[in-house]
Amino acid sequence: MGENTSFWESLIYAHPTCTTWKQEAEGSIYHLASILFVVGFMGGSGFFGLLYVFSLLGLGFLCSSVWAWLDVCAADIFSWNFVLFAICFVQFIYVTYQVRSVAFDREFQELYSALFQPLGISLTVYRKIVLCCDAEVISLEKEHCYAMQGKTPIDKLSLLVSGRIRVTVDGEFLHYIFPLQFLDSPEWDSLRPTEEGIFQVTLTADTDCRYVAWRRKKLYLLFAKHRFISRLFSILIGSDIAEKLYALNDRVHVGQGFRYDIRLPNFYHVALPETPPIQPSHHLQRGSPRRKPAGVTNCSS
Repeated sequence: MGENTSFWESLIYAHPTCTTWKQEAEGSIYHLASILFVVGFMGGSGFFGLLYVFSLLGLGFLCSSVWAWLDVCAADIFSWNFVLFAICFVQFIYVTYQVRSVAFDREFQELYSALFQPLGISLTVYRKIVLCCDAEVISLEKEHCYAMQGKTPIDKLSLLVSGRIRVTVDGEFLHYIFPLQFLDSPEWDSLRPTEEGIFQVTLTADTDCRYVAWRRKKLYLLFAKHRFISRLFSILIGSDIAEKLYALNDRVHVGQGFRYDIRLPNFYHVALPETPPIQPSHHLQRGSPRRKPAGVTNCSS
């Protein structure tokens, strides 16, 4: 105990203290380095936040190295600061390479900003999602069909990027699909991964459209590797189906000026204005397996 006490006493009291202070201030390089350190540590998170931090800290360590070389003439101070500058420089190059590797085309960048970024999805996770669809945006001309009732197999999941899709059954209009909505979320949710099926509705391009498509097998493999992406798509698909049900609910009438309100468990009847009732004659049902490959066809064919 006495040895420990004497050690701390010698460390605190025997160490020479500053009896006199330098009258002149350090050079401008030293103060510039301090400013860079202060501003650098105020950086944010993410790729661009890391670029901000490493660039300013690297410049700060570089200024400290120059200050130690020219003013202090201390080899150890110069060596440490230069090593830290080199580490920051290497990290800056590495983060820059990662940023370039997750750069996307304009449409995918807009899709990320509108749908995935508000959910807090990082660019690295979004890159896995984009690679799963081969980073391709598919065009669909006006009045061409994405799927035909009773003919097109359910073998992919698609998200509309631009345009408008008209959904019909036996020629009767059901609802529209707008940008940032899935084209085939009800069909996707109705099938298990090992099952096959065909569309029970027809999806026609009401305008020139562009969409992103993920093949079922590739997307399920992605889900198996990344549970977070699986939960993300489950939430997006569930929300999309709910929006379609509400859109369809506006067209489901039961006569005598009433309609079903699907928001209530007892399907409460809500009074409607005097409009001719329109009742869909069919509902989405699970189709039988088909092996005919899917393709974009003209509805008139």
